[in-house]
Amino acid sequence: MRMMAAAVLLPKHRRRWIGVWLWASLALIFAMVAIGGITRLTESGLSITEWRPLIGAFPPLSDADWQRLFELYRQSPEFQQKNFTMDLTRFKTIFWWEYAHRLWGRVIGIVYFVPFVGFWWRGWFGPALARRLLVVFCLGGLQGAVGWWMVASGLVDRPEVSAYRLALHLALAFLIAALILWTLLDLAEAPRNSLSPTGERVGVRGISNHAETAPGRRLAWLTLALVSATVVAGALVAGNDAGLVYNSFPLMDGYLLPPDYLRPDIEPAWRNLFESHAAVQLHHRVLALASLAVILWFWWAHRRHPGMALPAALLATMALAQVALGIATLLAAVPIALGVLHQAGAFGLFLAVVWTAHATQWE
Repeated sequence: MRMMAAAVLLPKHRRRWIGVWLWASLALIFAMVAIGGITRLTESGLSITEWRPLIGAFPPLSDADWQRLFELYRQSPEFQQKNFTMDLTRFKTIFWWEYAHRLWGRVIGIVYFVPFVGFWWRGWFGPALARRLLVVFCLGGLQGAVGWWMVASGLVDRPEVSAYRLALHLALAFLIAALILWTLLDLAEAPRNSLSPTGERVGVRGISNHAETAPGRRLAWLTLALVSATVVAGALVAGNDAGLVYNSFPLMDGYLLPPDYLRPDIEPAWRNLFESHAAVQLHHRVLALASLAVILWFWWAHRRHPGMALPAALLATMALAQVALGIATLLAAVPIALGVLHQAGAFGLFLAVVWTAHATQWE
């Protein structure tokens, strides 16, 4: 509410340029999610075994540089346990994907930070907007640290990153994107909404009736919670390579509840919920179908609403496409192209849910 009120006071040209900057940042994050998916599916994420935030921005420029990096990789668990026959040529392939992933993160940081400082220095934000955008920047810095923390988990004993850290890394990316999109939507709504003297929202249809919009608002937030949980569950599937088993649908090799849902070798037993291949894949399936059901319910309830029909229809369409894509990815045992499309689709669906939740605030 305060953020919207502050946005109303911003001149049109400020909203326009701030919007261009934030849309560019959001587009870069979308690309980053896709690059991260390729990096994971090509098993390139552990190819760079050191974290050099500044010097690491420069690629290898000589044979000596390549030999040094390859020698570091040869000392890693991944090389010694899985890729011990890999030569320098093959190493360069996986190196470039991880390098692109890290370089893109630096590009996002520069594209976000430089205009942020410039706009802030000129006093374009106002306190409320400045605080929110500063939080986004801090989360971006945290994301870089979490990314290295995730990679470091695969450089000790096992050539696999922690599924928990992978889930946190992906969740942070989605959170940052949600904050940016919500801010963009606030800026877009600002000219059409203001506050009445009594503090009520006044828009193109007059004073909002909060009693009437509450059910739709609660359903939108339920949808956002379910989709968010599905995304995290999907990250656990990816982190545990659980998409490579039970490649059938709707049953899991003929079972509703797979027999290895609880594995005796995973202790304590509660860890099965997050580490058993059967368990994490089943949870992802159930959450995805529950999300689809709630989204279709939301669309049906709002299909004739003048302000909600479009976001509800877009949301339903994207949810159906994402579930179909997820099933295709599973049945094909996660080929790279489908896996990346599924991850990018999750990002798009999540942003559509954020847009829908935002729309319910003022309709």
